[in-house]
Amino acid sequence: MARKFFGTDGIRGLTNTPPMTAETALKVGQSAGAHFLRGDHRHRVVIGKDTRLSGYMMESALVAGFCSVGMDVVLLGPMPTPAVAMLTRSMRADLGVMISASHNPFADNGIKLFGPDGYKLSDRDEMAIEARLEKNPELVAPDKIGRAKRIDDARGRYIHFAKSTFPERLRLDGLKIVIDCANGAAYHVAPEALWELGAEVIPLGVTPNGLNINDGCGSTHPSTLQETVVASGADIGLALDGDADRLIVVDETGKVIDGDQLMALIAMHQHRKGELRGGAVVATVMSNLGLERKLDEAGLRLERTKVGDRYVLEAMREKGCNVGGEQSGHIILTDHATTGDGLVAGLQILAALVDEGRLASELLSQFEPVPQLLKNVRFSGGAPLEVESVKRCIAEAESELNGRGRLVIRKSGTEPLIRVMAEGDDEAQVQAVVDRICEAVQAAA
Repeated sequence: MARKFFGTDGIRGLTNTPPMTAETALKVGQSAGAHFLRGDHRHRVVIGKDTRLSGYMMESALVAGFCSVGMDVVLLGPMPTPAVAMLTRSMRADLGVMISASHNPFADNGIKLFGPDGYKLSDRDEMAIEARLEKNPELVAPDKIGRAKRIDDARGRYIHFAKSTFPERLRLDGLKIVIDCANGAAYHVAPEALWELGAEVIPLGVTPNGLNINDGCGSTHPSTLQETVVASGADIGLALDGDADRLIVVDETGKVIDGDQLMALIAMHQHRKGELRGGAVVATVMSNLGLERKLDEAGLRLERTKVGDRYVLEAMREKGCNVGGEQSGHIILTDHATTGDGLVAGLQILAALVDEGRLASELLSQFEPVPQLLKNVRFSGGAPLEVESVKRCIAEAESELNGRGRLVIRKSGTEPLIRVMAEGDDEAQVQAVVDRICEAVQAAA
C-alpha cells in the first residue's frame, strides 16, 4: 500500500495546503487516537510543538480530534521533539505528538507520532493510521469526550532529564558556550540546562516570533554561530534545529563539525571507557567514508542504513548498539533517549571536552573526511530516477567509482528533491560524477 500522508519522518508539508491542513490534523487526531485506544483505562496523549505560527492551528485541530474519540490531551507548549518522546513515557501516555517541520522554514509544518514506549511509530502503525484516515471516525458519546490540560512544569522536567545524562562528577564551570536554538523549540530549555551545569552561556536564536524559526540561524545556518564563537572567544558553539533533535557543533576556531565527527567522538570516548555496545556505530548511507575508516582502525564497525533516523534507531535496537545517527546531526544515544536529542548529544560532547581537557578543535577532528559532495535537484513531478537516460548515467558513474568511492542517489522523503551524493579520494572525479548525474536528472525532470 503506497503512503499518501506519512513520509520518512511523519507527515510534513506547506501549511494550509494538503496534507498539512487543520482538517488533516483533526483526522490524524481521530485516527491515531482510535488506533491507540487499547484497554479500558483512561487514555492520554501528550502534544508538544515548536514555535511556528501554524502550531496553534495544528495543535487545536489535533486536540479536537483526540478528544472526539475519547482521548485526554496533555499540552506541553513549545518543547523539543525528544522532550515529547521522554514525557510520553514518563507520563504513561498512550501516544505522543510533536507538531514540527524540524529544520524547514516556518511556512512548513509537520506531525510526528510516538508510541507509548517513546519510540517513533513503526511502518505498520503508520499504515494502520493511514487506513483509518480514509474512513469516517468512530466518535464517542458526549460523556466520553476527552479533556485537555496544559501542564506548566514540562520545561523543568526536561531540563532535569537532560542534566541527568551529564556525568555527576563533572561541571561546565569555566567554559564559555554559545548556543543557537534556531528560534525554535529549545529556545528556553537549552540555555537554562547549560547555565545550571555551570557554563557561561551566550544564547542565540532565542527570540521566536512564529516566523523566524530556522531563519538564518540554527544547525542549517551556522554562520552567525561561527562569528559569535570567534568574536566572543568562546570554547565551543552548539547549534540545534527547530525541534532540537539535531546538533551541529562549532569549535573555538569557528570550524563547523558535522554529525559524523560527533558520532566518532562519542563512540571513541565510550569505547575507551568500555561503554560502547554492539561493537559498532549505526549511521546512514550518507555518512562519510572517513568515519567508517576511523572506526575500522579501532576494531569497530560502521553499520549503514537507509536515510532517516527512524531506520538508524531500528538497526540500533536490532544490533544492540547504543550510538548512532546521521551526518546532518541527528545523534541517537539509546542509553539516554529513544530518539535524536540535540541537547543531550551536546552534553555528551561537552562531557568529553571537560573529561579530556583538550581544545574543541583538537577533540572534534576525529578523522580526515573523504571528499564528499551532495547536490539537490528540484523536480515538479514524475519519476526522474526511472528515466532511462538517468539510469544509464548513474550506472556509468557507479562503474567509474567502483572500488574508489561511493554513490548514493535518492528521492527526498520530505521535499520534491532528488539528492545526489558521491564521495571518493579523488575530489575532481567526485565533482564531475555529481554534476553529470544532476544534469541528467534536470533534463529528465
